Amino acid sequence: MSESIKTDVLIIGAGPVGLFAVFELGLLDIKTHLVDILDKAGGQCAELYPEKPIYDIPAVPYVTGQGLTDALMQQIKPFKPTFHLGEMVTTIKNVGDPLFHIGTTGGKTFEAKAVVIAAGGGSFQPKRPPIAGIEPYEAKSVFYAVRKIDEFRGKRLLIVGGGDSALDWTLNLQPVAKRLTLLHRRDEFRGAPDSVNKMRALVAEGKMDLKAGQISALEGDDGKLSAVIVKGNDGTTTRVELDAMLPFFGLTMKLGPVANWGIKLDDDLIPVDTGTFESNVPGIFAIGDINTYPGKLKLILSGFHEAALMAQKAHHYVHPEKRLVFQYTTSSTSLQKKLGVA
Repeated sequence: MSESIKTDVLIIGAGPVGLFAVFELGLLDIKTHLVDILDKAGGQCAELYPEKPIYDIPAVPYVTGQGLTDALMQQIKPFKPTFHLGEMVTTIKNVGDPLFHIGTTGGKTFEAKAVVIAAGGGSFQPKRPPIAGIEPYEAKSVFYAVRKIDEFRGKRLLIVGGGDSALDWTLNLQPVAKRLTLLHRRDEFRGAPDSVNKMRALVAEGKMDLKAGQISALEGDDGKLSAVIVKGNDGTTTRVELDAMLPFFGLTMKLGPVANWGIKLDDDLIPVDTGTFESNVPGIFAIGDINTYPGKLKLILSGFHEAALMAQKAHHYVHPEKRLVFQYTTSSTSLQKKLGVA
């Protein structure tokens, strides 16, 4: 086993609320690592609606999901958080007062004095397309995420879907693929218009293929796809030869292993104390959409407020020997030095 990674606080979830928690904890000299099952920071904002406008962030009349993520990443740079993406936390064990051992699907172990669960409504997991017999091919020639572009270099690729993820990866993988085909059930797309226009330009130039229809059968042996049969909207069938298929049918939220961590749950949500946003387990906090309390509103701005109060109590666990003095960033020279603006 690899040596445990030691940190003050482990944050589960790298969405907007988890990212802002890094900022609030950083102001109090608390170091953080973040674990997220997605392959990039931003959570639902960046994954499901990167171009969708958000209008209710205080003092920001308009921002996209990706824009908010980018701004938060810039804001937390002074605190140098460490991200562990593409992994899910599977176990949390209380081994001290307080001290937690945390394990992930990637085989990593952490030691932290506090844990912050900022996992939205649960972990985001790719939706499996309704294609009979797809399971044996998963992780061998059917992939629901792209970890390294080079793994698909020189291959015949089929991307299935009509949203931003399908279009983004079409544009990113087309230059490295031997041949790329995009398949969607209709010739209309939900993605950003600019991405749709760029994709159609590649089709017009003969640099990739576009098909409208649905997969009716898979061909291949031992987990390796060799071709799929596509039934077109006009009733005709065609055979598309390929080396790998990337279906992007969106994400679904699942509570996942949270239910096994000894934390009290209420209808798959974590009840918290509204003064600290601590769960029934001392040292484990829940902020954002994963928690519940009287009057709870599932808004990003509510999660930001929860992160600020959580940090005050987390300081007690991380720095029990230090007296916490509340300061404002507008007037505190020490806070401004931490932010690199003094």
